[in-house]
Amino acid sequence: MAGQIVHFEIPADDTGAGQAFWGSLFGWKFEAYPGPFEYHMTRIGEQTGAAITNMEPGKRGTRAYFSVDEINAGAARVRELGGQAADPMPVPGMGWFSTCTDPQGNEFGLWQNDEAAPTPEM
Repeated sequence: MAGQIVHFEIPADDTGAGQAFWGSLFGWKFEAYPGPFEYHMTRIGEQTGAAITNMEPGKRGTRAYFSVDEINAGAARVRELGGQAADPMPVPGMGWFSTCTDPQGNEFGLWQNDEAAPTPEM
């Protein structure tokens, strides 16, 4: 459903400490995903997940990702409304995301499920 929060990222320079805190607080179990930085995901609902990541060292504050029906149209709409949206990127076999900022500078993301999402070209 468009507009539903489907994922959020919690930045942590020390991902082990982040996992220990959030795992102990809510009983979350994390699974590491491969990539150029640490990304540890957990499922917190039937259609909602979270991740502890060190992909943006020094960053503070969570980033919520909202479901959209079509990622390119969603990113274009953000721009039309005065926000900023990065070009959509695939997550192989899962979907597409775009990191965004609203006109006041608040960060968020858009997400489109797509099991056919390809591996990004480097």
